[in-house]
Amino acid sequence: MAVLSIYITSIKAENAYRIYYTTTGSDTITGNETIPNYRKKSFAMAAGETFGMNMGLWAFDRYVLKGHYAYISLESIKENFRHGFEWDNDHLNTNMFAHPYNGSLFFNAGRSNGFNFWQSELFAIGGSAMWEMFMECEYPSTNDIIATPVGGAALGEVFYRTSDMILDDRSSGAERFGRELASFIISPMRGITRLLTGKAWKRSSVSGREFSGMPLNLEVSLGTRMLSHHDNRRIIKAGASARLKLEYGDPFDGDSKTPYDYFSFIADINAMQTQPLLNHIEITGRLLSKELISNNRHNLSIGLYQHFDFFDSDTISANHEYKDFKPCAIPYKLGVPASVGAGAMFRYKPAQSSTLNAFCHVNGVILGGLLSDHYRFYNRNYNWSSGFSVKMGADFSIMDDRFKFSLRNQLYKLYSWQGWDWSYDWSQTPEGKPVNVQGDESTGFFCHLEGHIDYRLWKKLHLGLGVDWYHRFTTYSMYSRHEYNGIVFYTSEELITSRQLSFQLMLTYKL
Repeated sequence: MAVLSIYITSIKAENAYRIYYTTTGSDTITGNETIPNYRKKSFAMAAGETFGMNMGLWAFDRYVLKGHYAYISLESIKENFRHGFEWDNDHLNTNMFAHPYNGSLFFNAGRSNGFNFWQSELFAIGGSAMWEMFMECEYPSTNDIIATPVGGAALGEVFYRTSDMILDDRSSGAERFGRELASFIISPMRGITRLLTGKAWKRSSVSGREFSGMPLNLEVSLGTRMLSHHDNRRIIKAGASARLKLEYGDPFDGDSKTPYDYFSFIADINAMQTQPLLNHIEITGRLLSKELISNNRHNLSIGLYQHFDFFDSDTISANHEYKDFKPCAIPYKLGVPASVGAGAMFRYKPAQSSTLNAFCHVNGVILGGLLSDHYRFYNRNYNWSSGFSVKMGADFSIMDDRFKFSLRNQLYKLYSWQGWDWSYDWSQTPEGKPVNVQGDESTGFFCHLEGHIDYRLWKKLHLGLGVDWYHRFTTYSMYSRHEYNGIVFYTSEELITSRQLSFQLMLTYKL
């Protein structure tokens, strides 16, 4: 993180003093930068990297992990094609983060070899299809063939553009090694491409960055997080917490048709017993936009945005068993790797030293997953679903950003229509589990309301206090089984709710 911070600081300094001029040829020179008008595409290199990554991952699973799913054969491949796709039962973090992360590697195999955003998505689709149909002896997964390429594009473009701001082909020695290493960690496939082509050590008179002069705001926060559990309000657990927040580009830089020339990225990490290490990831990437108002005091832009959302939690109660269902021991789990919708961004400057920013997004959720109170098979405790979400928020800064107040609310309504039949004897099926179901037939609602107060202590060091309210409730259809005095009966509908309150006290360094 220190290396990344140093390099981004130097990049911002370089951008502040750029002198623009042009020269003959196919490149435009901008002081320290070279912006190629075109990049040579290499389909063979991109396809080879995609194929090689799948083969390397399969070899690791087969010969190191010895996973049962990795013992493939011609018969397993034929069976995959014969049977077709079905919903799988992997962990939430596997399906909602690990698979999209793999998709980002496929995506950046294309991106780092000269292909644009939309063309690189084809490599993500191809890499995912190869894995699903050929590289496992489990049936191909419906959710993976959606989440891997779509979520992979969101993660992949964020990683690709961030790594671009670190690279500098003019540097040498220890600085060059540090820049290449940091870029490799953020975007491994780009790092491999640079190694294979020799760009990783070749010096140039210009930085060689693909994207020049893009505004970048990076915030790194460290502090503590305290949770209050929904099952027993007296239970409180605290631990360390970290947040990385990145805003890339300018939301009011005119009309745009270039994907992700503006995006925001948030990642929250816990160091708390029983809680997942990765608690929250959120990406909002602009695909295209139209600026409606632009003057000294007002800006209004509308556009099409891609969204990637991931929320994970676990119980902090000491008095439950893992398989307890009601009330659910876990307050919430949500993954939305594939979502797109319309959004509006607004800025108002009532005075030189104060600014109001607001946004609203209405999205269609192509694929999502929400915590289930009933469905428990293999590693899955959530329902696959689709639906819609609404995100809105505002922040107001005064006294030249000395004080900042923020309020955000995110609402998700998700529907699972292909539910399992609780009356059927599933012990007669392979592994005793329902086959090819989204989970419970249900309608789920998830709300994340957050407020934040920020005060600048000294130069770029800020102190922040945040409060988060998570509320999840799910209505189940034709599901609930009850027993009273030895008599078993069922109800046609059931509503279960869970919630959690979180407090954060964080020190933030803003670059």
